[in-house]
Amino acid sequence: MPTASKIAATPITRLIAPRLALASCVRAIVVRDTTGAAPLPPAQRLNRFPSVPMCCIVWTIKGELEAAGPGLSLADVRMPPALFGGPRSYPLVSYNPGPVHSFVVMFYPAALYALTGVSMDALLDQFLPLESVFDADWQVLSDAILAAPDDETRIRLLEAFLAPRWQAVRKAGDHPAGAMQDWVRRLGVQAASTGLTGSARNVERRIKAWAGQPMRTLRRMRRAEQVFLDEREAILQGTVSWADVAASGGYADQAHFCRETREITGLTPTELTRAMREDESYWIYRIWS
Repeated sequence: MPTASKIAATPITRLIAPRLALASCVRAIVVRDTTGAAPLPPAQRLNRFPSVPMCCIVWTIKGELEAAGPGLSLADVRMPPALFGGPRSYPLVSYNPGPVHSFVVMFYPAALYALTGVSMDALLDQFLPLESVFDADWQVLSDAILAAPDDETRIRLLEAFLAPRWQAVRKAGDHPAGAMQDWVRRLGVQAASTGLTGSARNVERRIKAWAGQPMRTLRRMRRAEQVFLDEREAILQGTVSWADVAASGGYADQAHFCRETREITGLTPTELTRAMREDESYWIYRIWS
C-alpha cells in the first residue's frame, strides 16, 4: 500500500458563492490550482468552457495562461496576469503550459454595466487586458489580488471593493439571484420599464448594451444551464434519459436539445457526459452548481 507521501495530490478546483449582498452582481468565484498536484499531461492542461452570458476577470496568480482557441486572440499567445473576458457566444478553450493557480470572478453582465458604464455589446467575445477596460480603482484592486497571500484574502479584497459600489448602483428591485433564469427574467422587466419609450427595438437595444446578447440568446442559455443543473447528478452517474431531459426542458424534441447542447458546449450530450467523467479539461462542468 503506498504511503501518504507517495499519493499524488489532485488539482484544487473550487466554486465559491459570493456574500449575499453581492449575489445579484457576482455569479460565482472560481479557483483553479494545479501547482501542488501531480503534473498533468498536455491534453489535461486545457480548460474547456461553454458559451455563457457572464463576464469574467481572470487573475493568473502563478503559472501562465495561453490562447488555445477562438476568442483568445491577443497579439501574444500568452495572456496577461489580469485578463477581462466579455460574454461569450461560443465555447472556448484555453491552455496552461504548466502548473497554474487562477482566481476567476464571474459577473452578471448587466451588473458590470451598472458598475462601469461600459457597453457589454462592444465586449461580446472579447478578451482584453484588464487595464484597457477598467479605471484606476479597479487596477489597484487587481494589483492587490495578484499580490495577496491566499484566496481567502483575495475574496475579502474583492467583496470589500464591490459591496459599496454595488449598493450604490443596484436597482431598487434587485434581489439575490439564485439561478440564471432569475437574472434573465429581471433583465427583461428592467429593460422594458426603463427610458421614455418601451418599443421592442429600444428594449432589445438596452438588453444588448446591458448583457451583450439578445434576449432570445439569453433565454436559450438560461434554459440550457437550468437543464444541466437539474440533471447534473444523473448525467455524472450515467442514468439520464436524453428524451426525458428534452421534454422536461421544453425543447421541441431530442434532436433540438442535442443541437443546442452542441452549440453551447461544443459536444453532444452523450459526448459531454463522457468528457465530464473522464477528461480533466472539462473540470468547470463538474463543479458548476
